Amino acid sequence: MRNEELTNLVSPAIADMGLECLGVEYSPSHGNSLVRVYIDRADAAVTVDDCEAVSRQVSALFDVNDPIDGRYTLEVSSPGLDRPLYTPAQFARFAGQQAKVELSLPLNGRRRFQGPILAVEGETITIEQDGVAVAIAHGNVQKAKLVPEFASTPKPGKGGKAQKSKST
Repeated sequence: MRNEELTNLVSPAIADMGLECLGVEYSPSHGNSLVRVYIDRADAAVTVDDCEAVSRQVSALFDVNDPIDGRYTLEVSSPGLDRPLYTPAQFARFAGQQAKVELSLPLNGRRRFQGPILAVEGETITIEQDGVAVAIAHGNVQKAKLVPEFASTPKPGKGGKAQKSKST
């Protein structure tokens, strides 16, 4: 079963719990496959209790529908700082932020792009790569995630001399 089909299977149940299913990643394996479900909450942070509740619900759905052949491990997680991006709407939500995108088929001779999300129009995502706007068809996106940007802080000892204090 494909990631999109699994997402469509679990999304309604997760929405009924007041959460959003961002996407599902299925990694098949001969011994023990991995199914990772990313959830989010619009009004607050995702808690461990949310993950546990979704895990129970998704496990029950999988028991009834049996979408995975063989053994699997189910992980339910918040998206984290380097949040995966699955849909054009998710790209649009984070317009202006840095994203790393890996393509299924090369575009302009490359499969990996990283830069700010400039625009999303329909199924086309535009990312700036090396100062050039690159239009990418969503159907060609194999994997995408945000790239967290951290404010740089000066290192101790840089930018001036330390003052010694005298005790009297």
